[in-house]
Amino acid sequence: MPKPALPRPAAAVTTRALSQAAGLALAAALTIAGPARAVESYQAEDGQTVTVAHGIGTFEALKYPPDFPHLAYVNPDAPKGGEISVWGFGGFDSMHPYTTRGRAGGLASIFFESLMTGTADEVGTSYCLICESLEYPEDRSWVIFNMRPEARFSDGSALTADDVVFSFNVLLEKGLPDFRVVLGQQVESVEKLGDYRVKFTFREGWPTRDLPGLVGGLPIFSEAHYIANDRDFEASSMEPLLGSGPYVLARVSPGQTIVYERNPDYWGWELPIMQGRSNFDRIRIEYYADYDAAFQGFTAGSYTFRTEARAALWSEGYDFPAVQRGHVVRQALPDGNLASGQSFIFNLRRPQFADARVREAIGLMFNYEWSNETLFHGQYARIHSFWENSEMAAEGLPTPEELAILEPLAELLPPGVLTEPAVRAPDSGARQLDRGNLRRASALLDEAGWETIGTDGLRRNAAGQTLQVEFLNDSQSFDRIINPFVENLVRLGVDARHTRVDSAQMTNRERSYDFDIITDQLRMTLIPGSGLKQYFGSETADVSTFNKMGLQSEAVDRLIDIVLATETRDEMIHATRALDRVLRAERFWVPQWFKAEHWVAYYDMFEHPEELPPYALGHLDFWWFNAESAAALRAAGALR
Repeated sequence: MPKPALPRPAAAVTTRALSQAAGLALAAALTIAGPARAVESYQAEDGQTVTVAHGIGTFEALKYPPDFPHLAYVNPDAPKGGEISVWGFGGFDSMHPYTTRGRAGGLASIFFESLMTGTADEVGTSYCLICESLEYPEDRSWVIFNMRPEARFSDGSALTADDVVFSFNVLLEKGLPDFRVVLGQQVESVEKLGDYRVKFTFREGWPTRDLPGLVGGLPIFSEAHYIANDRDFEASSMEPLLGSGPYVLARVSPGQTIVYERNPDYWGWELPIMQGRSNFDRIRIEYYADYDAAFQGFTAGSYTFRTEARAALWSEGYDFPAVQRGHVVRQALPDGNLASGQSFIFNLRRPQFADARVREAIGLMFNYEWSNETLFHGQYARIHSFWENSEMAAEGLPTPEELAILEPLAELLPPGVLTEPAVRAPDSGARQLDRGNLRRASALLDEAGWETIGTDGLRRNAAGQTLQVEFLNDSQSFDRIINPFVENLVRLGVDARHTRVDSAQMTNRERSYDFDIITDQLRMTLIPGSGLKQYFGSETADVSTFNKMGLQSEAVDRLIDIVLATETRDEMIHATRALDRVLRAERFWVPQWFKAEHWVAYYDMFEHPEELPPYALGHLDFWWFNAESAAALRAAGALR
């Protein structure tokens, strides 16, 4: 399920899809933890009514009452045991996911829990996990968490309010730079009120709609373990920090293999929200240098669960013996999440991209329709919006509600936002080079001053410089997509090239903003929150690990503030559409594609609930292992 941007693991697993960060939630609530009873409240000194609750939601009432036995989408009787294994891309040299130093291993945040956690069948809700209940006033200017005294770190030591205060402070002082900037603006103070009671007070002037859930979603680390082991939060390390989650590190081979093991002494096994979850005894990640090698590893049984991201393989590659013999299951499962925002991203810090006409011209040379039919077997849909696959995507001309938001910002907006339909990715023809788009792109570059064409066929500006564009890429599977794009750009007269690097070089160059164009994902959420400032805010543009394009726009900053201040779902939808419209008009991306399905293949020893929740595949969460089926596969020689 998509989550707002908080400290993010420095690397991802299985084509950037399995990275898990500490869960976040958002604001407003209704009932109290424990046996079913009426909503509890009391009067604060300032006269506000304070709600005491077992969970919190943004705009909607909580789905689950205080006495719910388990989440609706899990099998509470799912057996425990077995191993599930997946693949990771490239390599890793750290098990610390909250620093920019090093490349963290996949799922490296699996050890850490938070005061609250979200669900996969609701949007913008969160329920107590380490807390028993929370208290908050009508204006949500503060929140108090009453913690479970039974909560323990994986070494058996108590998890207390001291650890919550410590974790917040270390994230604020030494966490990812863009996160520190935003968090410091949101939270005035955190204080221990008792061994198992902690209070967060929020700064005046910042919208508080999301803040109780946001701080409730921060990861919690052991202060005693950190001090005893003389740890530095900013340093890369293969030794993970101590957490309280249901899995611990069993084995790690740097750059090759990670094995997480279910902790039988995990403190929270009896909690209703944990029923039917964390069912596998082990989660193993096997790393491969490229996509093709990883696929071959799967066909040989080196790992057992694969989320497929290549349409050609999905259409033609799953005819190997294990599939033919029925040993491997191949399924397309529904995915209700937003599109991933996968796109080619311009580095706006580069002078050649300062003119939006240049960026638009380059985007015209990517022929999605040809790529989809020729390379992807027609199985994808084009991304046009940052909130694609949701009602928050801007469509057509601005609505009256959007105009009411945008018109006061008219002088700050890109051309056409108020009077033209929302920017959409261009349509192209059946041939690799669309001549109509080539003519449009040529005219744009002429207007932008790249009108002189030399004997070498390259365009130059008045200073005699060529329009240099480098595509930086660490994925072999993307060669076939980038190379035709480069060929089209060369036909336009652009000095374009494709540079392949390894995953370590890619990480270093991304973090130092040493690139022209990269492929990345701009993952939004169904209830946009303060993560917008990390992705698009001017103040984090030169420190953010998310705002790779370096966007700095006063109009966008103002619109983000409006989105964060919305108080109803309808207000949020209109404000987000207005923001989407402006972001698309900035043309800092060339959107790629998505599908509203999970393509999965796995050895036939895993099972899942008949009806999956809309916002999570959940294979590492609430699927389970069938020991009899696994034994039959081994007897047939299907597994290594």
